[in-house]
Amino acid sequence: MQQKAKLLLLSASLSLLAACSTSSQDISLIPTQTDAITQKKGAFTQPLKWSGHRPDCQGTCPYVEIDSLIFPGKKPLTELVDQSLAALISSLDSDRIQPDVESFIEYFWQTAAPADEAYLAAKTIYRNPDLTTIELGAWHYHTGAAHGMSTTRFINWSHKDQKALVLDDLLQPGKREQFFAVQKQAHQKWLAKLDFAQDDPEQYLRLWPFQPTDNVAITDAGLLIKYEPYAIAPYAAGMPQILLPYSELQDVLRPQYMPDRSGKKL
Repeated sequence: MQQKAKLLLLSASLSLLAACSTSSQDISLIPTQTDAITQKKGAFTQPLKWSGHRPDCQGTCPYVEIDSLIFPGKKPLTELVDQSLAALISSLDSDRIQPDVESFIEYFWQTAAPADEAYLAAKTIYRNPDLTTIELGAWHYHTGAAHGMSTTRFINWSHKDQKALVLDDLLQPGKREQFFAVQKQAHQKWLAKLDFAQDDPEQYLRLWPFQPTDNVAITDAGLLIKYEPYAIAPYAAGMPQILLPYSELQDVLRPQYMPDRSGKKL
């Protein structure tokens, strides 16, 4: 189909580009500077933008929009972003997980109702020569629904290991429960500033209790955690996110994921 062909052609063209990243010998992978980190050294990116309605459709037609990234010269990371976006949007659309975005679009054209819409996005929120943190998002509106549904996921990619880091890769051994305790303390501070919770905090916590999450993102200021709609707050609160400062993770994170205190800059 014409729209899919354009998407594949764009993806293939951008994948031919190559870029190199320098490596760091610093003990820490997190620099102390906080100014415009993502504009400094790190993985090169190219945007992948595409949108379209179902081919040969008249009147109200299903719609897909993609605002994603390609990492030239880093095929495993590019493929992971593509596959992860497909899994995210598939989880909102049906129980049938599609292997990649192209497959999802084909499935969506076949199954979507006239006013259905799907939106997929990927953006970098932290980059240095060793690490790239990517935020993935998906939004789906089903025809006739009161509102669309969103989901999100972080990827913390190690260029040295050529893999996505899971939570246990970031934590010191045996520190998972302590990490979740830090999350809970941060959640309590977050609640104190949340308008929804002020009228009756006890009732709010009965409806929306704290939930630990392993959806964490490495940033220059700390680890960012983010929740799905309805997870710890009503839909009107969107997708809540809470920052865990590095100062509260001193004995929790592995040393290489704490800010560099030597004065060196990545």
